[in-house]
Amino acid sequence: MATPSNDAVTSDPPRTSSEPAATSGPGPLPVLSPADTARLLGTALGPIIAQGVIARRPRVVALAGRLGTDDAAVRLLQQLRARYGDGPVRVPLPGRPFALVLDGDGVRRVLTEGPEPFAPASWEKRGALGHFQPHGVLVSHGDARAERRRFTETVLDTGTPLHTDAAHIAAVARAETGALRDIAARTGVLSWDDFVRSWWRTVRRIVLGPQARDDHDLTDTLTRLRGRGNWSFLAPRHDHLRERFAAGVRRHLDRAAPGSLAARIAAQDPGTGITPEDQVGHWLFAWDPGAAVTFRALALLATHPQVRGRARAEIAEGAQDGPPELPVLRAAVLESTRLWPTTPLLLRESTRATRWPGGDLAAGTSVLVPAWFLHRDDTRRSDADTLDVDQWLDGSATDDWMLTPFSGGHGICPARELVLFVASTVLAALLDGHHTVLLPPESFDPSAPLPRGLNPYAMRFGVSRAATTP
Repeated sequence: MATPSNDAVTSDPPRTSSEPAATSGPGPLPVLSPADTARLLGTALGPIIAQGVIARRPRVVALAGRLGTDDAAVRLLQQLRARYGDGPVRVPLPGRPFALVLDGDGVRRVLTEGPEPFAPASWEKRGALGHFQPHGVLVSHGDARAERRRFTETVLDTGTPLHTDAAHIAAVARAETGALRDIAARTGVLSWDDFVRSWWRTVRRIVLGPQARDDHDLTDTLTRLRGRGNWSFLAPRHDHLRERFAAGVRRHLDRAAPGSLAARIAAQDPGTGITPEDQVGHWLFAWDPGAAVTFRALALLATHPQVRGRARAEIAEGAQDGPPELPVLRAAVLESTRLWPTTPLLLRESTRATRWPGGDLAAGTSVLVPAWFLHRDDTRRSDADTLDVDQWLDGSATDDWMLTPFSGGHGICPARELVLFVASTVLAALLDGHHTVLLPPESFDPSAPLPRGLNPYAMRFGVSRAATTP
């Protein structure tokens, strides 16, 4: 996962002389053949879309795992890159131009040269996210985007490892997760259903305050709206359902519970064009894949005793002058997100023609960055299928543009640090004084290549008390 410093949202980085804007160039970019386009859709893009881009479909995720679609997709994209180059490679789809970027330099350019000429607010995103956050920062352009991004970054403390309210946030995460862990220790099993219920209680308390802890209807309504978002413009808008969600968010925001993000929102002047409930809608949407990332990170720790031992050592050190940053656990979360990215495709839209070494990319093209492939490309990455927390601890992963599970550049996730902090705190609470074992049906041998697909909804852990566990 690339972790560049947060980019300013009001100006573009300078363009190098080798990357001029273009209205004409050396010629057209390479184009996939009709047969290769069909293979790309059927083997790679189709399974990803079917699993749910905005809201995961657990049954389809399970089916994709049984069919090994992630393995097949990686092999296919390796073949396409060998045939067509690093890209951009045009994908000839009727009615909408697409292009694939298949190397780190191309990813860096697309993600850092924004929001113009590579805008995060693509046509597809506007259709999908408009179902529940039509005025969110991710689907905004120009001055509106800059203002909404500043508002979001201020509330979330973007770029700061520890949020201003980190002590309160950590206390909430430890309390909710500790209760979950103790129940799991008594029953002997921790399932996804139990974990995700605890996760959402934690998230609702952090974002909206203690009164929101058990407001399951709020996040269930959001899940229904996100399910419609999977269909983008193909599904009609459900305005009544969206207003029900927005009214529920406003009710909690009006309380502005101390220590919650709602209180920080109340302390801000939102300015014109900012609808707080739309921004909160996106934050809650983004917390959902955080649960899968954290659960998979627990699987990595359960199966890799050396890394688990290092994590236990930092947990034992505890807080000195405040809540600990837990760097080893943070690195485990980052590795979980690298190995099984919850945003497998990054999408940008070119707002003007740009020149590339292989030709010109037309304005209005949707540019696809296949993060799931770049992270697991064993022809270019020695760590493609192994756990490597040290690359995050020594900073070597930070400058690697092949790694972008939190996106990057101007579109980098503004909640990145907060999500990493909460996830690592949750893991610390689960491991503290307890031992976890990954149970069937999901299992893997850490000495062998890690699976490219890992279904969090099927994962179960055996949990037992242990004074000390290596």
